[in-house]
Amino acid sequence: MSKVVNDDYPNNQKNPLTDEQLKQMVMADHVSSATNDVELTKGESTNVPTETIALPSRGLFYPEGHPLKSGQIEMKYMTAKEEDILASQNLIKQGVVIDKLLQSLIVTKINYNDLLTVDKNAIFIAARILAYGEDYEVEITCPDCGEKSSHVIDLQQFGEKEIDWNIFAEGEATHKFSLPASKSEVTLKMLTHGDEKAIEAAAKANKKRSKISGVDRDLTTRLKQVIVAIDGNEERAYINKSVDSMLSRDSLALRKHLKVVTPDIDTTIYFECPHCGHESTNMQLPIDVGFFWPGV
Repeated sequence: MSKVVNDDYPNNQKNPLTDEQLKQMVMADHVSSATNDVELTKGESTNVPTETIALPSRGLFYPEGHPLKSGQIEMKYMTAKEEDILASQNLIKQGVVIDKLLQSLIVTKINYNDLLTVDKNAIFIAARILAYGEDYEVEITCPDCGEKSSHVIDLQQFGEKEIDWNIFAEGEATHKFSLPASKSEVTLKMLTHGDEKAIEAAAKANKKRSKISGVDRDLTTRLKQVIVAIDGNEERAYINKSVDSMLSRDSLALRKHLKVVTPDIDTTIYFECPHCGHESTNMQLPIDVGFFWPGV
């Protein structure tokens, strides 16, 4: 992940912790019980350095005139105020601690709900590097022998995932994909933080129903959110019904397509177990308490 660096400050750069992971890590004794009334203002600070971060989306999927259309976002270095946010038991219980942290760090004036999920991931890693540097010491459990070992990971090594940008038309926030079985053409968008909130709300409602039916609807819920039209029909009721009856061959092809074309930060790492010699070239970046509380 590249960014413009302020020469007066450390040359730093770049998936994010889930709120559940943060909940576990902050419950540690070293973190004080924080106040319920942390003041959350967007990037408001005096004499706090900032950096300009390059976004994985390159700004392509934001509308003309949007502050992030340039493909960059300005964010500040973390301060003790943000550490209060991370330690806030109230925010952790609400499941919003990561979002409140990022909102406090972002200087560029945006509607946070408009922020693409893929860009949010990059901002998350950048926040950690700006706060504590690029070296991240983490304990990894070998998937083969089960032994634990300590490793230092350079967070600046992570670059953009390689995708074919040619499938995205210039100035278009959506793109089209032909389903192999039905031959229908679906129009797709990149999900935003607002979309993820809608998916989460729908998932909670579905869980209540699943207690009766025994069926979770996470897969179809996400597809309904990412599809904006089917064969040109943008009616939400039609899209929802079509997704529910989508052939499994089409559903699988669509999910594979989305995985390949969605921009993101590639956070795979190389791992070699010092105990048994097991090697892995595609392990995902592990997250533990040391990510935002190094040395704890």
